[in-house]
Amino acid sequence: MAEHKHGEMDIEDQEKTFDGFVKMSTWVAVISIGILIFLALFNS
Repeated sequence: MAEHKHGEMDIEDQEKTFDGFVKMSTWVAVISIGILIFLALFNS
């Protein structure tokens, strides 16, 4: 079995995936807040 050496694994794909997840989560949160504000203003 190969020796594992800390810090040698290529994690570029995982970092790109995580960055995409954070961006998507941010947009979902912003859009959700916008919808809630819209509903609060025009649902009277």
